[in-house]
Amino acid sequence: MARFDKETLTIVRRLQMARLHLLRTQPFYALLLLHMTFSLDESCETAYTDGMRIAFNPAFIDRLSDSELEFVLLHEVLHVALRHCFRQQSDYQQKAYDIACDIVVNSNILYSFQMDTSAITLAEFGEAMHLTPDGKEGYLYSVEEVYQMVLDELQEAEDDGGNNDMNGSGIGSGSGSGDGGKEDTGAPDGGGGGRFDDHSFWEGENEDRTQSQTWMQRMVDATELIVNRNASAGCGTVPLGVEREIKEFKQPQLDWRVVLENFIQEEINDYSFSPPDRRFDECPFFLPDYNEKEERVRDILFMIDTSGSMSEEMITEAYSEIKGAIDQFDGKLQGWLGFFDGEVVEPKPFESEEEFKIIRPVGGGGTSFEIIFEYVQTKMEEQKPASIIILTDGYAPFPEEKEAMDIPVLWVINNKEVDPPWGKVARIESEG
Repeated sequence: MARFDKETLTIVRRLQMARLHLLRTQPFYALLLLHMTFSLDESCETAYTDGMRIAFNPAFIDRLSDSELEFVLLHEVLHVALRHCFRQQSDYQQKAYDIACDIVVNSNILYSFQMDTSAITLAEFGEAMHLTPDGKEGYLYSVEEVYQMVLDELQEAEDDGGNNDMNGSGIGSGSGSGDGGKEDTGAPDGGGGGRFDDHSFWEGENEDRTQSQTWMQRMVDATELIVNRNASAGCGTVPLGVEREIKEFKQPQLDWRVVLENFIQEEINDYSFSPPDRRFDECPFFLPDYNEKEERVRDILFMIDTSGSMSEEMITEAYSEIKGAIDQFDGKLQGWLGFFDGEVVEPKPFESEEEFKIIRPVGGGGTSFEIIFEYVQTKMEEQKPASIIILTDGYAPFPEEKEAMDIPVLWVINNKEVDPPWGKVARIESEG
């Protein structure tokens, strides 16, 4: 059983007070910190996050002022929110990736504090890195873009004789001004045994992908709360890096009104051929009249492929498409959202965007399309879907059309190589 001595209780109070203060000054970060747990770990020299908790060496906290402690909290939780813990590829050079992540995080925090560098400065380590090798702020780029710049810079330095003193490039100093700044401030060396925070607890692409999806949705939720509230003066902002990622996450490729009109036209409530639009009386064709009705497009079963062949980016794209459909129909779209690989995760019903957003991706195994129709036949017999929309890369054997039981099926394929032998097809371009 843990021993809560006086020193531990003091640390707990400091962390609670820091989070409370941030709720007033930087509410976006404070909302994200509500999803993190705190722990003490004397095996690390300073602090780290593993994607679920923020851990500190007690002696390190003792050396931090209150404002410095807040900066460390922001630094760690933004690593998680921007999914740095989950998006590292196996072929990445560790040192370059660690540095890139810290530059992006520190620069976004700096932006949130109106470019006041005291907000990202620790007395023990100096001003944290926030400029990229090209001398620009890290918040202007994704971590992958900064990684490539840092990697090129490190390789160039190695070619010049192994000199890793990157002062002047923005890597070895906070300001990038060549002022003899701190050595690798904020960036762990090699495998992550760093002086500022330790990245060695990150599992990169081996991490459970559901964590990455969950944190993306948490960023969306926190941003919407901040944007929709009447922020008082000095209340902080949403980091630009977060805004960029959310924009990419929320932007669907398909015009779902057109897609669904063509796919299940009889279910689109906003268009009706009775009566026809009288503005086109002389036209030889009957055109639908646009009628404002309160009926919904109902009982659509969305199924997202979460098998091993679907990358995190592909799953995010699929999830974003469905959210885009809900947005485009302004709440008049109702159905179920499920996930499948070699098994079906029970589809969850939704009638609003709020209900949709709490449904989380699960999966990661092989792919089977047959199990979708088996599930509908055995588990949804009392209320069968009016139509089924399957978002996938298509890399699995297709069942026979009779398995669909005359339910219309739309395959949303994220490539141009796969052509389903039956059903209707829509395509999105994947960058995953």
